[in-house]
Amino acid sequence: GSRRAFENLVQLAVDEKVDFLLLAGDLYDGAWRDFNTGLFFIEKMRRLKEAGIRVFLISGNHDAASRITRALRLPDNVVHFSSRKARTIELADLNVAIHGQSYAKRAVTADLAKDYPPPVQGMVNIGLLHTALAGRDGHEPYAPCTPGELVDKGYDYWALGHVHRREIVEKDPWIVFAGNLQGRHIRETGPKGAMLVRVEKGGIAVVDFQELDVVRWQFLRLDCRHISSIDGLLDTVRAALEDAATKAAGRPLMLRLELHGPCPLHRELLRDQRYLQSEFDGLAIDIGDLWLERIMFHTRLPREIGLEEGAGSSLQGLLTTAHEATDLFTGPELRTLEKRLPGELFWDGPFIPEDDAARRELLREVRDMVLAAILPGDPP
Repeated sequence: GSRRAFENLVQLAVDEKVDFLLLAGDLYDGAWRDFNTGLFFIEKMRRLKEAGIRVFLISGNHDAASRITRALRLPDNVVHFSSRKARTIELADLNVAIHGQSYAKRAVTADLAKDYPPPVQGMVNIGLLHTALAGRDGHEPYAPCTPGELVDKGYDYWALGHVHRREIVEKDPWIVFAGNLQGRHIRETGPKGAMLVRVEKGGIAVVDFQELDVVRWQFLRLDCRHISSIDGLLDTVRAALEDAATKAAGRPLMLRLELHGPCPLHRELLRDQRYLQSEFDGLAIDIGDLWLERIMFHTRLPREIGLEEGAGSSLQGLLTTAHEATDLFTGPELRTLEKRLPGELFWDGPFIPEDDAARRELLREVRDMVLAAILPGDPP
């Protein structure tokens, strides 16, 4: 998927007859030892050379640790910025100056931006930087700096790497995370691609996002408060899946489905999870090019329901008290269990919630599961 997305990037550059391509780091994962990846990259750079397109790149934290990066001999249309200090490349034919610096090692904790050269007067100045700015969730705080610092540098455009989520931080001047080209898991949802930038009359005229991903990830959260029958649930899920598939525009879609909220069907959902999972999978197969990566049943009882006096009410009181007892997560038993669980369970985050709000939500789910299981009679 990542290679095909990169091929889409190269094709876009050729089709649009761009003057140059900027790559803001992390072309490779430092742990990879497959040199075919490097050969693939060189092949694509040569295709750009044949089209008269120059490439300017910096190494990020992954590239700095990569054996592939150190072994590559790049075509002469590619400028790989040094890690020793920031430098400027002036493109006199385009009236553009590009400033950049690579990482010398994986963890760069110094502010690189402060030592970037001053802007070249009379030119359009572009900064190429691998950074988390003042911090972004899920990313190490490498090459820290502030948007204000980048604004004060006086450049016209900052092309930032490291953060996988697309973000336009500022528009005057432009400070942009293009994000990665291809989502790799459920934490990288939505359209992925690159920014197509047009310069006119000595300034940035147009900044357009171009979708280049070949597989899309999506998190779909359905509120079940108004669903009162299994048929109604299946109809609602089908409509939501069809809408998601349409928005993926022909791309294969990996989707995580969560049912949440107070729901009249809460007890049935808990009881019939396996059956419903097979029904949902069948809907996805029927729609086509859609896979349910995971189905999460996070509904709850539609209202507080009292139990009979005696042991039942005592249990309900205990569960209600436990709902607020976030210190239950500090016991050594849970830490021991965490160490014995397979690592893939932690792809979505820590096994033990880190903040009290998340812990209370998890305890509420446990409480409602128990109450639904012990309630007498038919479902409410």
